[in-house]
Amino acid sequence: MDLADACFAGAAAQADLLRAGELSSRELVDATLRRIDRHDRELNAYRLVFAEQALEHAAAADERRARGEDAPLLGVPIAVKEDSAIAGLPTTTGTYAVDQLEPSDSEVVRRLRAAGAVIVGRTRMPELGLWPYTESAFAGATRNPWSPAHTSGGSSGGSASAVCAGLAGAAIGSDGAGSIRIPAASTGVYGLKPQRGRVSLHPSGELWTGMVVAGPLSRHVRDWALVADQIRGSLPSDPVAAIPPRTSFVEAAATPPGKLRVAVSLKPWVAGVTVDQRVRSAVLGMAELLRELGHEVIERDPTLLDPTTQLALAPRYLSSAAEAVAALDRPSAVERRTRQVAAMGRAVPRWLVVRSRRFGERFSQVANQIFTHADVLLTPTLTRPPIRVGEWQGRSTLTTLLAANRYTAFLPQWNIAGNPAASVPAGFTPDGLPLAVQLVGRPHDECTLLSLSSQIEQARPWADQRPPGF
Repeated sequence: MDLADACFAGAAAQADLLRAGELSSRELVDATLRRIDRHDRELNAYRLVFAEQALEHAAAADERRARGEDAPLLGVPIAVKEDSAIAGLPTTTGTYAVDQLEPSDSEVVRRLRAAGAVIVGRTRMPELGLWPYTESAFAGATRNPWSPAHTSGGSSGGSASAVCAGLAGAAIGSDGAGSIRIPAASTGVYGLKPQRGRVSLHPSGELWTGMVVAGPLSRHVRDWALVADQIRGSLPSDPVAAIPPRTSFVEAAATPPGKLRVAVSLKPWVAGVTVDQRVRSAVLGMAELLRELGHEVIERDPTLLDPTTQLALAPRYLSSAAEAVAALDRPSAVERRTRQVAAMGRAVPRWLVVRSRRFGERFSQVANQIFTHADVLLTPTLTRPPIRVGEWQGRSTLTTLLAANRYTAFLPQWNIAGNPAASVPAGFTPDGLPLAVQLVGRPHDECTLLSLSSQIEQARPWADQRPPGF
């Protein structure tokens, strides 16, 4: 296989190629690093590239394989978002206001290394993960490989750009209000937000009042399943643990889903939000494909309390931003817009945050009533195609928050509820921008989403298409 093809093959196929001896880890990692060096000046997907260390670890992986050893990701190049702790480095979370070095790897990074992965670098995010685009005054914009004039989304924008452009076999992201699904949708890759408690966030514990989860972004469903199988599982110290899946994620992705009942909803959570016609067409086209695949498709909206989001989401988001800024080594070093969001968060009374969390429990119960009528919920991922780089920079902080709320109006409700939810590629606009749909599963049921996503991928393959110039 050509090395460029190998870089675009995805983590699972790369593991197969390495295991079969068709190429070495050093060859694959070197090719990945050369691609990063060539393309990342334009994309700005990586904050740090561990070139020398990655090549050393790739050589060590080859030596292990020569001794007859194996591991699920042995020698595969993986990127991690900059909110994942890495020993000896500050956990930068999109800012320059952190100085303290981490004493050890996060549990996700530790498990990746234990599975044999070669960590090639850490990917960019907006400051503290606050925005659905990855831009900052000090780092510039992370760009979309399909159109450098457009954002790759956020907050896991660097991870999505790296996977989309063949600069990593897969990448780790995190999602507190859509931050895996937004960039996956923006760049035409696969991103599944796991069930709350599926992947340990140690040493962080609970993040953003329990809304944040970690998980992969990948080219193929099988890639996601392979990587997620290596990092899933809770620790006794974790505040919440997901119910174990009924089978491995790899097996789920390889198993046909059987006939499912799929509810289709084009109704956003946020009142008054309109859905772009190109997005509506993508959702309705996916619904028709699911009918052709033998599924029963019905029109039904989930009941989502608080269509203003001012009780269910705003107190938790704003207060968490304030706490995140206060925890920095140099809070005064953050950007003006971050300071303004933090000031809003400090104005939220503690009793309101507590009430919001309690309301979230009721919100979850009501939202999940949709699954008495359906196995899976189909919605848009975003309400419109990807925004342009800098499109919202001239707005005030408040109007930017409101715009983000409208843009992501199908996403944060499932962080509040905790359900697994996937962004699945669904074609392109006439001018070449990716479109996507969201599949939401029952609590703790990533397996059904993986089976259905894999069936969709087989019917309409998306990963064979590469951005022009990459």
